Amino acid sequence: MRIIAQLPFVFAVAWGCRTAGLYATPRPVPRPVARLRTAIDSMVTQPEFSNANWGILIVDPASGDTLYSRNAGKLFMPASNMKILTTSTALTQLGPAFQYHTVFAARGAVSDSTLAGDLLVIGRGDPSVSDHMRHDAMAPLDSIADSLRARGITRITGRVLAWGDAFPGEHFGYGWTYDDFEDDYSAPIDELLFNEGFSQLDVRGGAQPGDPVTVDVWPAHTVPHVRVMATTVAPANAPGPHDPNVIHARKDSVSWDEIVEGQIAAGDSAVLIVTHHDPDRAYIGAVREALASRGITVLGGATDTLARIDTLATLMSPPLSEILKALLKPSQNQLAEMLFRTIALQAIGVGRADSARALVERQIAQWGVVVPAEAVVRDGSGLARYDYVSPQTLVRILDAMRRSPNFNVFYDALPIAGVDGTLENRMKGTPADSNVHAKTGSVALARSLSGYVTTADQHMLIFSFLANNWTTPTREVERVQDAILARVAGMHLH
Repeated sequence: MRIIAQLPFVFAVAWGCRTAGLYATPRPVPRPVARLRTAIDSMVTQPEFSNANWGILIVDPASGDTLYSRNAGKLFMPASNMKILTTSTALTQLGPAFQYHTVFAARGAVSDSTLAGDLLVIGRGDPSVSDHMRHDAMAPLDSIADSLRARGITRITGRVLAWGDAFPGEHFGYGWTYDDFEDDYSAPIDELLFNEGFSQLDVRGGAQPGDPVTVDVWPAHTVPHVRVMATTVAPANAPGPHDPNVIHARKDSVSWDEIVEGQIAAGDSAVLIVTHHDPDRAYIGAVREALASRGITVLGGATDTLARIDTLATLMSPPLSEILKALLKPSQNQLAEMLFRTIALQAIGVGRADSARALVERQIAQWGVVVPAEAVVRDGSGLARYDYVSPQTLVRILDAMRRSPNFNVFYDALPIAGVDGTLENRMKGTPADSNVHAKTGSVALARSLSGYVTTADQHMLIFSFLANNWTTPTREVERVQDAILARVAGMHLH
């Protein structure tokens, strides 16, 4: 395997080039590659990018040749390209058939249609109980209620409780931005997670000014508990700064109830998204709703906390191969954080974030990444502004996955240009359309795109584009990324 001169020595070693041939005189640069380099140079050195940092690496893994390299060994904030590290580690260590198990257990005897005790819900990090993954987040919980009813249980004398602490520590990722905590993409996580940590409130004004405002909650109608303090007002004559639809939700700092307040015009509606700051409580609330819908009464009385615990039912998630699609294609942060901690939970029995970081670092080191010189891991999703990786780090990992027996699972889970996920509307009508499989990344002043592209003469290449710190419109950064891939997809290497 030959690495041309532009590729750093440490990268060449990581690709297994340890022979004397490493120092051989590189072959002449093919004309298509020379033209590609000139084109990329002209794009990333435009005046609007004079203050931007670009990191780019494009390689042919079959030959070991570097087609283009710019700041390939420098560290960049990767945004959601961090999910490449998380998912590749999880797929390698857990396998594509891995499934989560959530146990519903009786603490107390079951007889004569009564569970004389508590119903314990023992979570292990299943992120799939959501509208996104199940089409109806209540469906799997309804199935558990059906199972209990099938066992003859119609009454629980005790409570429904979250049991165990599989994911100890903070509910938010390390270094997440405080201002984002009320947004669904920054929802907190725990070993029990309902609907990816958020609910939707459908707010409707009354028919006339002064009539009550109504709020419908989805997907569980009782999670969270909502107090309505909003008022219906007359419609404004015209939209603008005096629009009466000033409606919002805030959390009660003691009860975590959602308080809907403000004004909404008569006959109008609004949609509010609210996060669950206590994920376990939200999940248990949804379970209680499912039980009630099947006629199972929960009395909430005192019980024997030392009573025997017996499994009544187990909820199993879809396999990891399906979870990866739901994670990578839309770039779902909560699924990534759950999977991140699951790596530690499965390896050492406790899903701590610091343990997960160590395990991810150990795995990528086995693939040739020098830690911490080439990767700083702080969370599993890339929301943290303390994550740093280099283009060559991502290319190494993507090459390791290319050689993995699980490659097809990983490749199919990535967004596809012009087809689905976060690339659905990019590169349409170009040679990269339906060709590029890659992970996007987006936080303030960071745009990343790393993955695989196949040339016109059927050479699969690996690339990583990391851009940080610009003041031009973001679409200009994405335009350059897309233009490079369209050019690469249409070229003939030989």
